[in-house]
Amino acid sequence: MIFYFSGTGNTRWAAEQLAHATGDELIYIPDELGNSKSYQLKEGERLGFCFPTHGWQPPRIVREFIRRSTFSVQPSTYIYALTTCGDNMGYAMRILRKELRRKGLSLDAAFAVVMPESNVCFSFLHLDTPESEQRKIEAARQRMPHICQLVKDKATGVEELVKGAIPFTFTYILGGYYNKHLITDEKFWVDTEACIQCGLCAKRCPVNDIEGLPPHWKHDGSCTNCLACYHYCPTHAIHWGNMQRGQYYFNRREDRK
Repeated sequence: MIFYFSGTGNTRWAAEQLAHATGDELIYIPDELGNSKSYQLKEGERLGFCFPTHGWQPPRIVREFIRRSTFSVQPSTYIYALTTCGDNMGYAMRILRKELRRKGLSLDAAFAVVMPESNVCFSFLHLDTPESEQRKIEAARQRMPHICQLVKDKATGVEELVKGAIPFTFTYILGGYYNKHLITDEKFWVDTEACIQCGLCAKRCPVNDIEGLPPHWKHDGSCTNCLACYHYCPTHAIHWGNMQRGQYYFNRREDRK
């Protein structure tokens, strides 16, 4: 089983590469939310968690899913995690390990894959230039077969992460502020003149937080601030706060089998 969450497609692509290499079932975390669920791992089966780094921490939606779920593993169950990040992921994997330990689970391997930046909520973070975007995607395409082989072989004791120069500051100070104050739909707004009322933002929202035309957010606390609505809008009619930023989402056409 590979449980994954993705907003702009980076992590979805990585999880698909793992599923293709291992033959393991791919499960989209938002589809599993709701009532508490129990997952029974078969003998020899792998258990993977794939997620984007949000503010140098695992996304809230991923942490909530783990807390609500029960994983019945076997002695032979191989457990791993992969996170995608714009430049570094701080101590995001440390936080995930704590969540898993509460469920009696421990990681055999952990990986980070640098991919194009999608965060537009911090003034000091900027999306990649087209050239940088392509370099990161090409590096990720070169790196994923290595990760897939390690997971397929069930390599243990592996930790290939990109923590950055000051991971504590990134995760617990900047990331603490981000995850406490900026995981909200309150800052999204729509330029009604640019909006073509296509409804794509609502379709892309993993937690069904958007409704109506022109779209509006429910403000019910469900938003995980994945920014899918912002980045996939075909006319860039959706904005976050007052900052003027570009858009990015992973184009999967070249990777479809």
